[in-house]
Amino acid sequence: MIDAVLDRLTGLHPKSIDLSLERIERLLARLGNPERRLPPVIHVAGTNGKGSTIAYLRAFFEAAGLRAHVYTSPHLVRFAERIRVAGRLMDDDELLRLLEEVEAANAGEPITFFEITTAAALLAFSRTPADVCLLETGLGGRLDATNVVERPALAILTPIAMDHEQFLGGRIESIAAEKAAIMKRGVPCVVADQGRKVAKVIEARSLEYGVPLMKEGEDFFTRATPDGGLLYRGKAVEWSLPAPALAGGFQLRNAALALAAIERLTRLEAPPVFAEFRPAALALGMKTVEWPARLQRLKKGALVDALPPDWELWLDGGHNPHAAEALARYVRSWRDKPLYGILGMLSSKDVDGYLDSMGARFKSLRGVAIPGEGNTLPAEAVAAKAREHFVIDTKPAESVAAAVAELTASQPGPARILICGSLYLAGTVLRDNG
Repeated sequence: MIDAVLDRLTGLHPKSIDLSLERIERLLARLGNPERRLPPVIHVAGTNGKGSTIAYLRAFFEAAGLRAHVYTSPHLVRFAERIRVAGRLMDDDELLRLLEEVEAANAGEPITFFEITTAAALLAFSRTPADVCLLETGLGGRLDATNVVERPALAILTPIAMDHEQFLGGRIESIAAEKAAIMKRGVPCVVADQGRKVAKVIEARSLEYGVPLMKEGEDFFTRATPDGGLLYRGKAVEWSLPAPALAGGFQLRNAALALAAIERLTRLEAPPVFAEFRPAALALGMKTVEWPARLQRLKKGALVDALPPDWELWLDGGHNPHAAEALARYVRSWRDKPLYGILGMLSSKDVDGYLDSMGARFKSLRGVAIPGEGNTLPAEAVAAKAREHFVIDTKPAESVAAAVAELTASQPGPARILICGSLYLAGTVLRDNG
């Protein structure tokens, strides 16, 4: 039933991406403007790290006994993953009623899938008490459907890099301007360390709108400690915390952004719920944070069962050159075992940019098509691209399962296999692996 409704919603607008606020503002008005009845909103934009930063924030709030609404995209296995109401995923019956209500209010008018599902999330959030609402932009910021909240409590800008150029512009300055447009007059903004051109755009926006900035590398710092933990130093606090549960050195930066947001929230005059955040809650959040398909080791399931002893299977959904650079820096530390890759990417992504960083990391690679995605690169095209980047042992494979079987049969072990290149591919892996 839910799939039928989602299919109908997908067909309401011929373009899957058509950036505008007019359609969602019309629909929200028909729904009674639920975006005006939310708990304090933290709005997150950027190119990479948005979802992980929100995952840390949710873990910190919940460890402190607070209730968080969370809206993220895309989902990996079930659509319900996108809308977490006061810490809880909606069951199918609730979700079906919600989507049908919003569909009826829209009355068949053109609206994108992301816009109408964003409206559904905001409606659900407006009806259930919570202490905070975490919103992740889908694409860009200025005309993103989540940018309807007039005055959030806080904005966060994660690292901004080239991505979605066909929608946001072909220059890093234009992409930065689109994403920085979630900054609202007088609302504080936590900013990741950015490149010089991006930093100039953000600084100009902050001056124009009177936005107090809290910058990584100037106002807050983080580093790994010798015992494997994390030290965060901000303007007024210093927290010594356990290592994050999420793998990858880049997760220290995502955790730092979330910690900086917590520090900044504690300095807000209202609401009082943010007045005090105990380090014990932060430590618990660091140990319990979850965010699937972001350098995740798969430890059970059909694909893992097919591995020989002492082989490992990892999954990462990063899909642009910036994400590939961060991933490549981390996997360099995997010197104890060879790394074999299974790569699938959409044709709209910068495959060459991705392989510029990751290609040299693979001893062997199998290219796959992403099931169910019309604009996937064919497996043969992925393999051909990898060969152009000097991955010598590269072949196409019919599926991820076939690639795992072929690699384990033909390559020496023990070894690690990394499935990567797309969140859509990661979602099919999680679903099929069980």
